[in-house]
Amino acid sequence: MGVVGRVDAYQRRHRWAGLPLAVVYKFVDDQGGYLTALITFYGFLSLFPLLLLLVTGLGFALEGSPGLQERVLDSALAQFPVIGDQIGANIHSFHGSFLALVTGVVGSLFGGLGVVQATQNALNKIWGVPRNSRPNPIAARVRSLVLLAVGGAVILVTTLLSAVTASGGVFGAGVRAAAIVVAVALNVVLFTVAFRVLTARRLTIAQVRTGAIAAALVWQIIQWAGTFLLGHMLKGASATYGMFGIVLGLLTWIYLGAVVFVLSAEINVVRERRLWPRSLLTPFTDNVELTAGDRRAYTSYAETERHKGFENVDVDFDPPRRDDPD
Repeated sequence: MGVVGRVDAYQRRHRWAGLPLAVVYKFVDDQGGYLTALITFYGFLSLFPLLLLLVTGLGFALEGSPGLQERVLDSALAQFPVIGDQIGANIHSFHGSFLALVTGVVGSLFGGLGVVQATQNALNKIWGVPRNSRPNPIAARVRSLVLLAVGGAVILVTTLLSAVTASGGVFGAGVRAAAIVVAVALNVVLFTVAFRVLTARRLTIAQVRTGAIAAALVWQIIQWAGTFLLGHMLKGASATYGMFGIVLGLLTWIYLGAVVFVLSAEINVVRERRLWPRSLLTPFTDNVELTAGDRRAYTSYAETERHKGFENVDVDFDPPRRDDPD
Protein backbone atom coordinates (compact mmCIF):
# COMPACT_ATOMS: atom_id res chain seq x y z
CA MET A 1 0.00 0.00 0.00
CA GLY A 2 1.45 3.35 -1.07
CA VAL A 3 1.41 6.67 0.75
CA VAL A 4 -1.94 7.66 -0.78
CA GLY A 5 -3.46 4.36 0.25
CA ARG A 6 -2.26 4.74 3.83
CA VAL A 7 -3.61 8.30 4.05
CA ASP A 8 -6.93 7.15 2.58
CA ALA A 9 -7.20 4.27 5.06
CA TYR A 10 -6.37 6.60 7.96
CA GLN A 11 -9.00 9.21 7.11
CA ARG A 12 -11.63 6.48 6.68
CA ARG A 13 -10.93 5.11 10.16
CA HIS A 14 -10.88 8.48 11.96
CA ARG A 15 -13.98 10.62 12.07
CA TRP A 16 -12.09 13.84 12.81
CA ALA A 17 -10.29 13.50 9.46
CA GLY A 18 -12.92 11.73 7.34
CA LEU A 19 -15.88 13.98 8.16
CA PRO A 20 -14.22 17.31 7.20
CA LEU A 21 -12.92 15.71 4.01
CA ALA A 22 -16.42 14.52 3.13
CA VAL A 23 -17.80 18.03 3.76
CA VAL A 24 -15.21 19.56 1.43
CA TYR A 25 -15.87 16.93 -1.26
CA LYS A 26 -19.62 17.50 -1.09
CA PHE A 27 -19.08 21.27 -1.24
CA VAL A 28 -17.12 20.74 -4.46
CA ASP A 29 -19.66 18.25 -5.85
CA ASP A 30 -22.50 20.72 -5.19
CA GLN A 31 -20.54 23.50 -6.93
CA GLY A 32 -20.50 25.35 -3.64
CA GLY A 33 -18.35 28.13 -5.07
CA TYR A 34 -21.11 29.07 -7.51
CA LEU A 35 -23.78 28.83 -4.82
CA THR A 36 -21.86 31.18 -2.53
CA ALA A 37 -21.10 33.55 -5.41
CA LEU A 38 -24.83 33.90 -6.18
CA ILE A 39 -25.61 34.62 -2.52
CA THR A 40 -22.76 37.14 -2.46
CA PHE A 41 -24.05 38.94 -5.56
CA TYR A 42 -27.54 39.49 -4.14
CA GLY A 43 -26.12 40.32 -0.72
CA PHE A 44 -23.97 43.05 -2.21
CA LEU A 45 -26.90 44.25 -4.33
CA SER A 46 -29.13 44.62 -1.28
CA LEU A 47 -26.58 46.24 1.03
CA PHE A 48 -26.56 49.80 -0.31
CA PRO A 49 -30.39 50.06 -0.53
CA LEU A 50 -30.46 48.81 3.08
CA LEU A 51 -28.00 51.52 4.10
CA LEU A 52 -30.08 54.10 2.24
CA LEU A 53 -33.18 52.84 4.05
CA LEU A 54 -31.38 52.96 7.40
CA VAL A 55 -30.09 56.50 6.90
CA THR A 56 -33.46 57.72 5.65
CA GLY A 57 -35.28 56.05 8.52
CA LEU A 58 -32.91 57.65 11.01
CA GLY A 59 -33.58 61.00 9.37
CA PHE A 60 -37.32 60.60 9.99
CA ALA A 61 -37.25 58.89 13.39
CA LEU A 62 -34.41 60.80 15.07
CA GLU A 63 -34.62 64.13 13.32
CA GLY A 64 -33.80 66.14 16.44
CA SER A 65 -31.01 63.88 17.73
CA PRO A 66 -28.01 63.94 15.36
CA GLY A 67 -25.74 62.41 17.98
CA LEU A 68 -28.02 59.41 18.44
CA GLN A 69 -28.28 59.05 14.64
CA GLU A 70 -24.51 58.81 14.41
CA ARG A 71 -24.29 56.21 17.19
CA VAL A 72 -26.97 53.97 15.64
CA LEU A 73 -25.32 54.19 12.22
CA ASP A 74 -21.90 53.43 13.71
CA SER A 75 -23.38 50.37 15.42
CA ALA A 76 -24.71 49.09 12.10
CA LEU A 77 -21.43 49.73 10.26
CA ALA A 78 -19.47 48.04 13.06
CA GLN A 79 -20.43 44.73 11.38
CA PHE A 80 -17.89 45.68 8.68
CA PRO A 81 -14.54 46.41 10.40
CA VAL A 82 -12.67 49.46 8.99
CA ILE A 83 -14.70 49.19 5.79
CA GLY A 84 -17.65 50.42 7.81
CA ASP A 85 -15.64 53.51 8.73
CA GLN A 86 -14.97 54.13 5.05
CA ILE A 87 -18.68 53.82 4.23
CA GLY A 88 -19.66 56.07 7.12
CA ALA A 89 -17.24 58.73 5.92
CA ASN A 90 -19.22 58.92 2.66
CA ILE A 91 -22.58 59.52 4.39
CA HIS A 92 -23.13 63.24 4.78
CA SER A 93 -26.86 63.69 5.40
CA PHE A 94 -29.50 62.22 7.67
CA HIS A 95 -32.41 64.23 6.30
CA GLY A 96 -35.44 62.04 5.65
CA SER A 97 -36.59 61.86 2.06
CA PHE A 98 -39.76 60.10 0.92
CA LEU A 99 -38.17 59.23 -2.46
CA ALA A 100 -35.10 57.83 -0.73
CA LEU A 101 -37.34 55.85 1.61
CA VAL A 102 -39.29 54.28 -1.27
CA THR A 103 -36.07 53.57 -3.19
CA GLY A 104 -34.54 51.95 -0.13
CA VAL A 105 -37.59 49.78 0.53
CA VAL A 106 -37.89 48.60 -3.09
CA GLY A 107 -34.15 48.00 -3.48
CA SER A 108 -33.92 46.21 -0.13
CA LEU A 109 -36.85 43.93 -0.93
CA PHE A 110 -35.45 43.08 -4.37
CA GLY A 111 -31.95 42.38 -3.10
CA GLY A 112 -33.14 40.72 0.12
CA LEU A 113 -35.52 38.39 -1.70
CA GLY A 114 -32.71 37.58 -4.12
CA VAL A 115 -30.41 36.64 -1.23
CA VAL A 116 -32.98 34.36 0.37
CA GLN A 117 -34.01 32.82 -2.97
CA ALA A 118 -30.37 32.05 -3.72
CA THR A 119 -30.05 30.59 -0.22
CA GLN A 120 -33.14 28.43 -0.74
CA ASN A 121 -31.70 27.10 -3.97
CA ALA A 122 -28.40 26.34 -2.26
CA LEU A 123 -30.02 24.49 0.66
CA ASN A 124 -32.32 22.47 -1.59
CA LYS A 125 -29.36 21.42 -3.73
CA ILE A 126 -27.25 20.60 -0.68
CA TRP A 127 -30.02 18.47 0.85
CA GLY A 128 -30.74 16.79 -2.50
CA VAL A 129 -34.36 17.94 -2.69
CA PRO A 130 -35.74 16.88 -6.11
CA ARG A 131 -36.81 19.76 -8.33
CA ASN A 132 -40.43 18.61 -8.36
CA SER A 133 -40.50 18.73 -4.53
CA ARG A 134 -39.34 22.33 -4.27
CA PRO A 135 -41.89 25.12 -3.65
CA ASN A 136 -43.36 27.03 -6.57
CA PRO A 137 -42.14 30.62 -7.14
CA ILE A 138 -44.92 32.18 -5.04
CA ALA A 139 -44.49 29.83 -2.08
CA ALA A 140 -40.70 30.23 -2.28
CA ARG A 141 -41.01 34.01 -1.98
CA VAL A 142 -43.39 33.70 0.96
CA ARG A 143 -40.73 31.62 2.72
CA SER A 144 -38.21 34.32 1.82
CA LEU A 145 -40.35 37.09 3.32
CA VAL A 146 -40.75 35.11 6.57
CA LEU A 147 -37.01 34.71 6.92
CA LEU A 148 -36.35 38.34 5.98
CA ALA A 149 -38.61 39.43 8.84
CA VAL A 150 -36.97 37.10 11.37
CA GLY A 151 -33.46 37.73 10.08
CA GLY A 152 -33.92 41.49 10.06
CA ALA A 153 -34.99 41.49 13.69
CA VAL A 154 -32.08 39.28 14.76
CA ILE A 155 -29.54 41.30 12.79
CA LEU A 156 -30.86 44.52 14.34
CA VAL A 157 -30.39 43.11 17.84
CA THR A 158 -26.93 41.67 17.11
CA THR A 159 -25.93 45.01 15.58
CA LEU A 160 -26.77 46.78 18.83
CA LEU A 161 -24.94 44.08 20.79
CA SER A 162 -21.86 44.52 18.60
CA ALA A 163 -21.86 48.18 19.59
CA VAL A 164 -21.83 47.11 23.25
CA THR A 165 -18.92 44.69 22.76
CA ALA A 166 -16.91 47.33 20.89
CA SER A 167 -17.62 50.11 23.37
CA GLY A 168 -14.34 49.78 25.27
CA GLY A 169 -14.56 51.23 28.73
CA VAL A 170 -18.16 52.38 28.49
CA PHE A 171 -19.39 48.96 29.63
CA GLY A 172 -17.68 46.52 31.95
CA ALA A 173 -16.00 43.31 30.81
CA GLY A 174 -18.89 41.25 32.21
CA VAL A 175 -21.46 43.17 30.17
CA ARG A 176 -19.38 42.85 27.01
CA ALA A 177 -18.91 39.11 27.57
CA ALA A 178 -22.65 38.67 28.12
CA ALA A 179 -23.35 40.63 24.95
CA ILE A 180 -21.06 38.28 22.98
CA VAL A 181 -22.83 35.20 24.39
CA VAL A 182 -26.25 36.64 23.55
CA ALA A 183 -25.11 37.61 20.04
CA VAL A 184 -23.81 34.09 19.36
CA ALA A 185 -27.01 32.56 20.77
CA LEU A 186 -29.17 34.78 18.57
CA ASN A 187 -27.08 33.83 15.53
CA VAL A 188 -27.56 30.15 16.39
CA VAL A 189 -31.31 30.77 16.40
CA LEU A 190 -31.13 32.64 13.10
CA PHE A 191 -29.09 29.92 11.38
CA THR A 192 -31.36 27.22 12.78
CA VAL A 193 -34.46 28.98 11.45
CA ALA A 194 -32.80 29.57 8.07
CA PHE A 195 -31.72 25.94 7.69
CA ARG A 196 -35.21 24.69 8.55
CA VAL A 197 -37.48 27.26 6.89
CA LEU A 198 -35.59 27.55 3.62
CA THR A 199 -35.16 23.83 2.96
CA ALA A 200 -38.09 22.22 1.13
CA ARG A 201 -38.19 19.18 3.38
CA ARG A 202 -39.00 18.65 7.03
CA LEU A 203 -35.94 19.04 9.22
CA THR A 204 -35.73 18.79 12.98
CA ILE A 205 -33.66 21.03 15.18
CA ALA A 206 -31.37 18.10 15.90
CA GLN A 207 -30.67 17.68 12.19
CA VAL A 208 -29.48 21.27 11.76
CA ARG A 209 -28.19 22.05 15.24
CA THR A 210 -24.53 21.21 14.63
CA GLY A 211 -24.26 23.33 11.50
CA ALA A 212 -26.08 26.25 13.14
CA ILE A 213 -23.75 26.26 16.15
CA ALA A 214 -20.68 25.93 13.91
CA ALA A 215 -21.86 28.78 11.67
CA ALA A 216 -22.55 31.11 14.62
CA LEU A 217 -19.18 30.42 16.26
CA VAL A 218 -17.16 30.69 13.05
CA TRP A 219 -18.93 33.91 12.09
CA GLN A 220 -18.13 35.42 15.48
CA ILE A 221 -14.48 34.39 15.10
CA ILE A 222 -14.37 35.88 11.60
CA GLN A 223 -15.71 39.16 12.96
CA TRP A 224 -13.02 39.24 15.64
CA ALA A 225 -10.29 38.27 13.19
CA GLY A 226 -11.55 40.80 10.66
CA THR A 227 -11.54 43.54 13.26
CA PHE A 228 -7.96 42.72 14.24
CA LEU A 229 -6.54 42.22 10.75
CA LEU A 230 -8.28 45.13 9.10
CA GLY A 231 -7.87 47.39 12.09
CA HIS A 232 -4.15 46.78 12.60
CA MET A 233 -2.79 45.69 9.24
CA LEU A 234 -4.99 46.84 6.34
CA LYS A 235 -6.43 50.12 7.55
CA GLY A 236 -3.98 52.29 5.62
CA ALA A 237 -4.40 50.28 2.42
CA SER A 238 -8.17 50.47 2.72
CA ALA A 239 -8.04 54.23 3.07
CA THR A 240 -5.60 54.51 0.17
CA TYR A 241 -7.72 52.58 -2.30
CA GLY A 242 -10.88 54.46 -1.28
CA MET A 243 -14.02 53.26 -3.03
CA PHE A 244 -12.25 50.26 -4.56
CA GLY A 245 -11.30 49.18 -1.07
CA ILE A 246 -14.90 49.53 0.10
CA VAL A 247 -16.29 47.46 -2.78
CA LEU A 248 -13.66 44.72 -2.55
CA GLY A 249 -13.90 44.66 1.23
CA LEU A 250 -17.67 44.32 1.18
CA LEU A 251 -17.57 41.59 -1.46
CA THR A 252 -14.98 39.68 0.57
CA TRP A 253 -16.94 40.06 3.80
CA ILE A 254 -20.24 38.93 2.27
CA TYR A 255 -18.54 36.04 0.46
CA LEU A 256 -16.97 34.83 3.70
CA GLY A 257 -20.41 34.85 5.34
CA ALA A 258 -21.88 32.90 2.41
CA VAL A 259 -19.07 30.32 2.55
CA VAL A 260 -19.60 29.84 6.29
CA PHE A 261 -23.34 29.35 5.73
CA VAL A 262 -22.99 26.87 2.86
CA LEU A 263 -20.25 24.82 4.52
CA SER A 264 -22.28 24.65 7.75
CA ALA A 265 -25.25 23.33 5.79
CA GLU A 266 -22.96 20.74 4.19
CA ILE A 267 -21.92 19.61 7.67
CA ASN A 268 -25.56 18.97 8.56
CA VAL A 269 -26.19 16.91 5.42
CA VAL A 270 -22.99 14.86 5.64
CA ARG A 271 -23.73 13.98 9.28
CA GLU A 272 -27.43 13.29 8.80
CA ARG A 273 -27.09 11.15 5.65
CA ARG A 274 -23.77 9.58 6.64
CA LEU A 275 -22.05 10.69 3.46
CA TRP A 276 -18.67 9.73 4.89
CA PRO A 277 -16.08 8.40 4.79
CA ARG A 278 -15.33 9.24 1.16
CA SER A 279 -12.60 7.69 -0.95
CA LEU A 280 -9.64 10.05 -1.05
CA LEU A 281 -9.24 9.82 -4.84
CA THR A 282 -12.95 9.94 -5.77
CA PRO A 283 -12.90 13.45 -7.30
CA PHE A 284 -9.79 12.73 -9.37
CA THR A 285 -10.26 9.37 -11.08
CA ASP A 286 -12.76 6.66 -12.03
CA ASN A 287 -10.25 3.98 -11.07
CA VAL A 288 -11.37 3.88 -7.45
CA GLU A 289 -13.42 1.70 -5.13
CA LEU A 290 -16.41 3.73 -3.96
CA THR A 291 -17.25 3.74 -0.28
CA ALA A 292 -20.82 3.49 0.99
CA GLY A 293 -20.65 7.26 1.60
CA ASP A 294 -19.59 7.83 -2.01
CA ARG A 295 -22.50 5.78 -3.31
CA ARG A 296 -25.05 7.56 -1.14
CA ALA A 297 -23.68 10.93 -2.24
CA TYR A 298 -23.71 10.15 -5.97
CA THR A 299 -27.18 8.63 -5.72
CA SER A 300 -28.53 11.79 -4.08
CA TYR A 301 -27.02 13.97 -6.83
CA ALA A 302 -28.93 12.05 -9.48
CA GLU A 303 -32.19 12.12 -7.53
CA THR A 304 -31.89 15.88 -7.06
CA GLU A 305 -32.39 16.37 -10.82
CA ARG A 306 -35.82 14.68 -10.86
CA HIS A 307 -38.24 17.18 -12.42
CA LYS A 308 -41.55 15.26 -12.20
CA GLY A 309 -43.17 13.15 -9.53
CA PHE A 310 -43.83 10.36 -12.04
CA GLU A 311 -40.21 10.38 -13.20
CA ASN A 312 -38.14 7.47 -11.85
CA VAL A 313 -34.43 7.80 -11.21
CA ASP A 314 -32.46 4.60 -10.70
CA VAL A 315 -28.74 4.65 -10.00
CA ASP A 316 -26.43 1.68 -10.56
CA PHE A 317 -22.67 1.50 -10.27
CA ASP A 318 -20.50 -0.66 -12.52
CA PRO A 319 -17.26 -2.08 -11.14
CA PRO A 320 -14.42 0.46 -11.37
CA ARG A 321 -12.41 0.47 -14.57
CA ARG A 322 -9.02 -1.07 -14.09
CA ASP A 323 -6.15 0.11 -16.26
CA ASP A 324 -4.31 -2.63 -18.11
CA PRO A 325 -0.94 -3.07 -16.36
CA ASP A 326 0.61 -4.03 -19.71
